[in-house]
Amino acid sequence: MDLEIAGDAALVTASSSGLGKASARALAAEGVDVVLNGRDEARLEAAVADVREAAEDGASVVGHAVDLTDPTAGDALVERAVAEFGGLDHLVTSAGGPPAKPFVETSDADWYDAFDLLVMSVVRTIRAAEPHLRESDHGTVVTIGSLRVKEATDDLVLSNAVRSGVVGLEKTLSKEFAPDIRANAVLPGTHRTPRVEKRVEDGVRDGSYDSFEAGLEARASNIPLGRLGDPERFGQTVAFLSSPASSFVSGAAVPIDGGESASTM
Repeated sequence: MDLEIAGDAALVTASSSGLGKASARALAAEGVDVVLNGRDEARLEAAVADVREAAEDGASVVGHAVDLTDPTAGDALVERAVAEFGGLDHLVTSAGGPPAKPFVETSDADWYDAFDLLVMSVVRTIRAAEPHLRESDHGTVVTIGSLRVKEATDDLVLSNAVRSGVVGLEKTLSKEFAPDIRANAVLPGTHRTPRVEKRVEDGVRDGSYDSFEAGLEARASNIPLGRLGDPERFGQTVAFLSSPASSFVSGAAVPIDGGESASTM
């Protein structure tokens, strides 16, 4: 299926690994010029090389290293995309999760750090991107959140509470920015990302799992489809939501979880 976005320009934040990288890869495979972002320059360079391998001929892939909690990061990333590609059609926001801990162990600093990482990084980047997205014939914003927005998980109070703010923002922008810009959110469940694989490897070392494969099976035990999510397929969903093929989808928060969530909303 041709998503009709070849030649467009996209910025994907926190895309040096995991689901952000998978999203950048899927966009590049559709012929979209993409700016990737990460804090670690070496890991970002490796991600850029990987995404370039998947890119359709003619698509340009570049990296821009910056910490998303830097108040100037959003402006810098958008400026780089516009300088490289002459405009911006699609923004995909992502960010790593805050540390896992119960409420009684969190400090004020923990809450401010989580809000800055998960919410303000998105606010600042969208603010910088908005005028350029309006100039596009089909500007889109896709925010990568978490299934925790629908179902809270023990010891993830920071993620449970703060990520909801991004979905509220996305829903509001789907109205404020319409009809020029569509805004949607995706809420991933457990996918086989490097972060999840590391946790499984740690579990094998500490005796929680008998083997790596047993650990993967355990992580998928609550998923009705019986397997972890595939980051490549996740990225393809993000590309779809960034394309005219989903032109009547806006203001949605789409779970991508293999049926894991028991929520009816």
